[in-house]
Amino acid sequence: MDAIQQHMLDSYRAAQLSEPAPPPPGRHDRAVLRDLYRHWLTHPPHPARPAFEDGSPGPGSGPLDGGPDMSSPSGA
Repeated sequence: MDAIQQHMLDSYRAAQLSEPAPPPPGRHDRAVLRDLYRHWLTHPPHPARPAFEDGSPGPGSGPLDGGPDMSSPSGA
């Protein structure tokens, strides 16, 4: 089911229950992207912070990406 079909179903259910119709899909996309961009500008990524919560290295840290070689114990 795509977003338009889901919206039509939600609108039908809202009409049956005498509730207000939901906003159309994509209505808040521009505001969400603007907020994400502003957050990105004010909170740049920190290079010393691990990319993932478990501490594993993120993309760009492997030997093919120019990062340290993780296969050897010394990292060289």
